Amino acid sequence: MFWLKKQSDALQTCEPALFASLLYFRQVPRSPRLGTCSRAEASPVSVLRSPESPGSAAGGEGTQTALEPGGGRVGVRGDPTAENPSNFTAGPSCTPPPSVFTLVYRHLASAAATLPRVVMSLRRLAWAWPGPCWWPDLRRCRGRGALHTAPAARSDSSTLGFRRALGFGDRIALVDQHGSHTYKDLYSRSLCLSREICRLRGCADRDLREERVSLLCSNDVSFVVAQWATWMSGGIAVPLCRKHPQAQLEYFIRDSRSSVVLAGPEHVELLSPVVQKLGVPLLPLPPAVYHGAAEDPGEGRLPEWDWRDRGAMIIYTSGTTGRPKGVLSTHQNIRAVVTGLVRKWAWTKDDVILHVLPLHHVHGVVNKLLCPLWVGATCVMLPEFSAQLVWEKFLSSDTPRINVFMAVPTIYSKLMDYYDKHFTHPHVQDFVRAVCEEKIRLMVSGSAALPLPVLEKWKGITGHTLLERYGMTEIGMALSNPLTAARLPGSVGTPLPGVEVRIVSENLQKDGYPYVVHAEGNEEDTKSVQESP
Repeated sequence: MFWLKKQSDALQTCEPALFASLLYFRQVPRSPRLGTCSRAEASPVSVLRSPESPGSAAGGEGTQTALEPGGGRVGVRGDPTAENPSNFTAGPSCTPPPSVFTLVYRHLASAAATLPRVVMSLRRLAWAWPGPCWWPDLRRCRGRGALHTAPAARSDSSTLGFRRALGFGDRIALVDQHGSHTYKDLYSRSLCLSREICRLRGCADRDLREERVSLLCSNDVSFVVAQWATWMSGGIAVPLCRKHPQAQLEYFIRDSRSSVVLAGPEHVELLSPVVQKLGVPLLPLPPAVYHGAAEDPGEGRLPEWDWRDRGAMIIYTSGTTGRPKGVLSTHQNIRAVVTGLVRKWAWTKDDVILHVLPLHHVHGVVNKLLCPLWVGATCVMLPEFSAQLVWEKFLSSDTPRINVFMAVPTIYSKLMDYYDKHFTHPHVQDFVRAVCEEKIRLMVSGSAALPLPVLEKWKGITGHTLLERYGMTEIGMALSNPLTAARLPGSVGTPLPGVEVRIVSENLQKDGYPYVVHAEGNEEDTKSVQESP
């Protein structure tokens, strides 16, 4: 459960679904196989369906009509040319209608098949309708259900990102202060480091069995190699922050019960007193992590485990209501979040993202790193945020050229401050806007509420309306504004694929009235880990 102070027009979302389903229940469209040769004879609406749902595109046998809110395409069941009405004409393939008994039977069967859609729409309307005083009792009768539900992301046989790296081979995966690194480089170096971890822990079968491995790395290739090596070893990665004091680092290592700590050479001095106090072995990352030559992946085959339910990563909360708490994500959890974002934001292998965020939160680890690596894209990593360097990367014509950027509102404010001080000439400002509009396809803001003045000023500078989204350490990413459609300022959007959201309020009609939002994924697969001392 989490709180959002956003205003919702829930009823407006539910009414089209109810209307569409009731209209379909009342007037069942005839199929071309039943002898229908004229489009005019078909019902204009059948059922509301998400445009991203599998099978929602027009064409193919069994295609359903889709009425999209705000004016979407309308097609006809069984009509492969539904997206182009002018192409639908009667032809010699039309067959004579069957007997009246067959027609009645088929119409009754079709109407019965539609009944669940009507029930679901009525359920959604029940959750949205403010209703009289007795309405909450009706709501409590439901065990599950959501006001907004996004279609689940399509299944993918590959659960682990590092296994996908083999398919991307010599493509550039990462560019940092040490140079360029291919996917083959990352995989090979991770495999070598995995052997070192297992040797240190005495695991002859190369399986740590979900032992925790803390990572303290800079924003460069070392983090990816350390994370992948931990996963290849069957361990759970625990990212640490290099800016945290020793007492905080000690708490994370002790609380997660890490059995080993991996650290870049620049962080060994900081961690040495901590690990000595805790009695945890420290493994400094060797130079091969940064510049190692790729070896044949066939020389070190990974064990064939069922990775899906294995723990993958523990990320600690920010600790706003108490001491930070570790949140465990399985490989299946991470895959679900990554594939949902990849689909929602249309990630491709041609994307190049500029990474300037820390690597101990979901925003920096999942959104900005695991997503591009999942699709074979390129991540350009800066050691730390610099407004000057970010603007240079935006405006540079060097390859790989940045076309995706994500940051927190504070970073956008600092970028605008730099712009005001250094880009004062009108011709320079026109150039900046033209380059950003032409070369950058997506700019995202998250991790904190985006002030409206920042959104409006940034749009004036770059021509981009920042895409706002919402997530939590405990649940990953949950909501996002649309990629191509209009974005509502102050709104965090709609559920990502595979996420359900329910709004519960005493008064949805009152402006600014706070309400509770419940978000859930697959609650049957939620895993709780508790260890005895």
